[in-house]
Amino acid sequence: MSAGPAPEVLRAPLVVEFPFTRSLGPVQSAFLTGLREGTVLGVRTAAGRVLVPPVEYDPETARELRDLVEVAPTGTVTTWAWNPAPRRGQPLATPFAWVLVRLDGADTALLHALDAPGPEAVHTGMRVRIRWASERGGAITDIACFEPHETGEPTVREARPHRGTFADPVTGIVAHARLDYSYSPGRAQTRYIHALAGQRTTGERCPSCHKVYVPPRGACPTCGVATAEQVEVGPRGTVTTFCIVNIKARNLDIEVPYVYAHIALDGADLALHGRIGGIPYDQVRMGLRVEPVWTEDGRYPDHYRPTGEPDADYDTYKELL
Repeated sequence: MSAGPAPEVLRAPLVVEFPFTRSLGPVQSAFLTGLREGTVLGVRTAAGRVLVPPVEYDPETARELRDLVEVAPTGTVTTWAWNPAPRRGQPLATPFAWVLVRLDGADTALLHALDAPGPEAVHTGMRVRIRWASERGGAITDIACFEPHETGEPTVREARPHRGTFADPVTGIVAHARLDYSYSPGRAQTRYIHALAGQRTTGERCPSCHKVYVPPRGACPTCGVATAEQVEVGPRGTVTTFCIVNIKARNLDIEVPYVYAHIALDGADLALHGRIGGIPYDQVRMGLRVEPVWTEDGRYPDHYRPTGEPDADYDTYKELL
């Protein structure tokens, strides 16, 4: 099967996101609860330095830190960078400066946004103050941003001891991690995806070792040479190994438990992965012969089901485990 003319390389926007839930120790709990109450807390080290944001262990001695102190909501910009095009989820929707601010009473700087009309209005050494969010719940976003502080006078010249106790303390947070990016699968996988749209599965053969790789990568991972010869494989294949999934994923309408397997398609020298359906999960086994069941739009296999053939002999797929 010849390679044929190269199709236009595909490109698509992708988003990877998930919530990360963590509990808070006494230091971080006090810090975030303090922000909710309009108070900025730091922690004092054995050497007398005040760290803001506070950490639980001394970065120099690794000793546990619990000596909380209150610092001022005003401070000094130690360095900055202008952000002309804010992205989704950033503190401000209009252009702003990222700044490191050493709050009055602290010895370290806090990273946040500075609301300024333009880069010409920002300079190292400028005096700023916290602009608190109108609604606060115990997160770093309780600081909406910093803003210029024209009077320049610190409200607290030295850090003051603080017990770190508040009513209804924040004990845990959920951080939403998100990555937006544009993905291009390259020429080899573009051909593979176009073939799937025609309910065909194709790979590429290495001109040196003659192995057929599915999905293709454009180069042989063993020999390091480019692959171009298109080879149609399957559609049937053999389960080489598998796992039973017992945790239901968000936004995935599949009842647990279900089986995810590595499947060696006939004619391929690399197993791809797919879900096994049409059979109870506890009856899936190595050597099971399967075939694809395509999605309603016919663009890719939704899952694989048993063909009814006898199981494959172990020797026929042992090299693909």
